[in-house]
Amino acid sequence: MFLGLSTLASAQESWSLQECIDYALKNNIQIQKNRINEEKGDVALWKNKGALFPSLSFSTSHNVGYRPFTEVMAVVQDGQVTNTTSNVTYQGSYGLNASVTLWNGGIDYKNIKEQKLQNEIIKLQTEQSELSIQEQIAQLYVQIMYTKEALKVNEQLLKTAQSQYDRGVEMQSQGQMAKADVIQLEAQLSSAKYDIVNCQAQLENYKRQLKSVLELDINSNFDIKGEIPSDEKVLAVIPSKQEAYSRALANRPEIKSAELGIESAKMQLDIAKRAHYPTLRASASLGSNHSSGNANAWGNQMKTNLSMSAGLTLSVPIFDNRQIASNIRNAKLQQINSQLDLQDKKTTLSNTIEQYWINANNNQQSYLAAQARVKSQEASYELLNEQFLNGLKNTVDVLQGRDNVINAEQSMLQSKYNTLLNMQLLKFYTGEKIDL
Repeated sequence: MFLGLSTLASAQESWSLQECIDYALKNNIQIQKNRINEEKGDVALWKNKGALFPSLSFSTSHNVGYRPFTEVMAVVQDGQVTNTTSNVTYQGSYGLNASVTLWNGGIDYKNIKEQKLQNEIIKLQTEQSELSIQEQIAQLYVQIMYTKEALKVNEQLLKTAQSQYDRGVEMQSQGQMAKADVIQLEAQLSSAKYDIVNCQAQLENYKRQLKSVLELDINSNFDIKGEIPSDEKVLAVIPSKQEAYSRALANRPEIKSAELGIESAKMQLDIAKRAHYPTLRASASLGSNHSSGNANAWGNQMKTNLSMSAGLTLSVPIFDNRQIASNIRNAKLQQINSQLDLQDKKTTLSNTIEQYWINANNNQQSYLAAQARVKSQEASYELLNEQFLNGLKNTVDVLQGRDNVINAEQSMLQSKYNTLLNMQLLKFYTGEKIDL
């Protein structure tokens, strides 16, 4: 299965956001490890259920004995004489043993319930990892979208800088511009080229980070095919932070996991207390043995030596070197810790929701203001450039105008994509799907 996915990844160059998410959920190593932990939890539950059944075992032992100086009686013609000879004997025994716990304070049943809680927690941890991966992918995906659009802006500014430099060289040759001004235009051109190179490097780095999340290797061709977000999507209504937090509390797996953690801690405390209860076990055995030193045949010995037994064993804990008391104290401390963990996760979730809400609102307002600023700066720069080409403005004015346009464009793009990202993440925490 993984070979086929790797082949697909190598052949595919442009990825949509959903394709990135689907691929990561199947191939991300951490998520795969979490799913293995889920299977381990199922095995642990299966093992705990096995404690309710009787145990049955078969044992056998075989021994060879050697007594070199055993005295034996030998009959001869003139009477009886005593002689010594070596004597090798063989002994074998066979046993079938069964036992079952009739009562141990209900610990076995409680262990099963506690393991079920742990398995639910493990599954929620897997879900949390999946959501975390999606959030990380969305952040990198939006960053790539922003950088690609910023690159287009820089490329356009490079064309303008090249045009200005060429015009400056022409004007210098005609004696209409000083050499110092041409050098400034050349520096502007170099700066524009550097901005493109730097932007391209940032773009490749963000792609590399996203490839890492997708577990793609160095040989994988990778790009995204995200479309430029519309103003309608960027300027959509932002849900209130109270509503978002309320919905997040009901949906986020880390909250559910922490709540189950409290139940698990209560169960562990109950199990620890039940260790004070007596334990009653029933046992039964069936066995026989034989020996080569016996005049009876093997079958007769096995029949004669056959024995059966059954019994009950009651054990009552009286003093166990403080083991039970220590386990109870640790369980109580874990119960307190689980409650603190829930409160901590609620606080973290609240801060995250509020931060996304603040970012979305601030950037949305900044985007509206930046749109107007870009239009104003572009109109001003076009006028400055036209006046410069006609020899009516100096290079300082043009360079300042270019810087104003760059700053306005960059501010608008940052506000635009920051608004998009924070709005989508805010909705994502409430249980909605990320839609760029």
